[in-house]
Amino acid sequence: MATIKVHGNFFSTATLRVLASLNEKSLDYEFVPVDLRSGEHKKDPFLSLNPFGQIPAFQDGYLNLFESRAVTRYIAHSYAGDGIPLVSSDAKKAAVEDVWAEVEAQRYEPPAAKLTWELGIKPVLGMATDDDVVKAQEAELAKVLDVYEARLAHSKYLGGDAFSLADLHHLPTLKYLMASPVKAVFEARPHVAAWVADIMARPSWQKVLAC
Repeated sequence: MATIKVHGNFFSTATLRVLASLNEKSLDYEFVPVDLRSGEHKKDPFLSLNPFGQIPAFQDGYLNLFESRAVTRYIAHSYAGDGIPLVSSDAKKAAVEDVWAEVEAQRYEPPAAKLTWELGIKPVLGMATDDDVVKAQEAELAKVLDVYEARLAHSKYLGGDAFSLADLHHLPTLKYLMASPVKAVFEARPHVAAWVADIMARPSWQKVLAC
């Protein structure tokens, strides 16, 4: 029986982020579906795993974690010898990867998450898209992608020559955005477009999409 458990939902970008990292490491895990419609994540016993009532929650034996990026870092470090390295063993290279992982969380994620909600999640829930929000957030995303385009003109991946968490963390929102009109914002930047195609084609991510 797998000692790793992921409590989450396949609609959740944060859940998908954790699953992608586990797949990169070729680790076995048990997926425990959480019913968001019934509010299962806001009730016990789930709250004992994440007191903020958000998914995913992660268990590895007796260790309980939440916050998806913290979980992926734990996986990368604790299972460093398994699968594909997700953090560099060189301190300076790792520091550069950390910078771009922070850029993803602080600069890219805010507009990307709002666009994912408006264009990817709302239609599934039968809710109307707010075009004003989309327009404003698309402009914010474009500013970030301009920086990415300059970076990727000189680096295969955001953190350097090797795929890392700095790249992986983008995958869940890309799933939704590349299936929306916002795809054009990425494709207008050739280095960004090539990077997106590269990371989305990874076997680990294709395995997530097949779930």
